[in-house]
Amino acid sequence: MNNSSTGLSENVAGTLCYAFLWVSGLIFLIIERKSSYVRFHAMQSLITFGILSVSLAISTFLPIIGGIINLVAGLLVLVLWVLLMVKAWQGERFKLPWAGDEAEKQAGRMAL
Repeated sequence: MNNSSTGLSENVAGTLCYAFLWVSGLIFLIIERKSSYVRFHAMQSLITFGILSVSLAISTFLPIIGGIINLVAGLLVLVLWVLLMVKAWQGERFKLPWAGDEAEKQAGRMAL
């Protein structure tokens, strides 16, 4: 595996894109200049966990059903967080159904 512009290997940087959900995705999207692999994982993290975070925030205002939505979305966040970090660590460009395609498209547009 090659090194990213951060000096980290691509699989380590890709994994760290998910470490703090959308926040670390945004950070790596800003600082990564060289690796399309890392930019892809950063964008997928930003899209996936950004949407889930907004959904969780909105659902807190819904009586009764909001709690159920939060429970399901919280479990989804946990499963996706672990899955995406493992796949990135293994050097795999694992794409989630919609977010992965969108991340690939957006990361490609940002190529320097």
